[in-house]
Amino acid sequence: MGWLSAGDGYEVALVDGRVAARATSGRAAGRQLKSLPRALRDHPEVDRLRRFAEWLDRHATACVAQVDAWMVSSLPVPTGLLARVWPDEAWQSALRDLAVVGDDPDEVGFLRGATEDGELRVVNLDGETVRLSPRTVTLPHPVLLPDLDDIREFAAELGIVQRVEQIHRATWQRPEDLDPKATEIREFTGGSFRSRFALAARASSLGYRVSGGYSTARVRDGGRTVEAGVWIGEPYWEDTVETGSLTWHDQDGRALPLREVGPVAWSEGMRMAAALYAGRTIEEGKNA
Repeated sequence: MGWLSAGDGYEVALVDGRVAARATSGRAAGRQLKSLPRALRDHPEVDRLRRFAEWLDRHATACVAQVDAWMVSSLPVPTGLLARVWPDEAWQSALRDLAVVGDDPDEVGFLRGATEDGELRVVNLDGETVRLSPRTVTLPHPVLLPDLDDIREFAAELGIVQRVEQIHRATWQRPEDLDPKATEIREFTGGSFRSRFALAARASSLGYRVSGGYSTARVRDGGRTVEAGVWIGEPYWEDTVETGSLTWHDQDGRALPLREVGPVAWSEGMRMAAALYAGRTIEEGKNA
């Protein structure tokens, strides 16, 4: 967006997400000013730019949320769709450098570009830039990526920085020696918070849904929807509260035996429970 006239002697524009001004006359003509002049603070053009900047922020947040949802659920995404949204800077920022998989599930590459005709440009694990044109691609959850440690090391060599946390996302592998009848994890129970409100606020700030007495994360795993839940206390409870156990339920509300929980749902449930527990109050003199 270019500079727009805003009253006598000034122009305004969005620069790095904020409204900036420059003089159009006098010795400072053409030079960006360090701050917005008082005379412009209530100008209609400035107000319009501020509202536009707020919309851009919301749009960027929505793009990140959508790409994160694709990744967490490893949903197939049409390459034509990626090509259409790629020119949008917000979409491009959310998608750039994500690990993608096309027709060959063993061929992983980092997304670097998309053409109008639906061709993707990726850097493969040999460091070569190749072009792919599958009908769909997946942005796999890291727990599903083979040789994740090697991929992380290679990404560090390339200087990969992902807007959506993928390859460096904390992951948990489901143990093989689980009790066949077990339906809950108690590893992160007992995390104390000064109030239920504080714990619920932490859950919301981390992007989790608070429903009833639970913080929940809904995940599509292996073709079915699974909801992980951590008990955070009764609503409107005002006294100290502690994190409870972690459980998983299917679409019908049935508590899943731990052995039936898929790899993505397991990892995301454990990630939520660990993140909530990490915010607990630690009394002085006690071990963390």
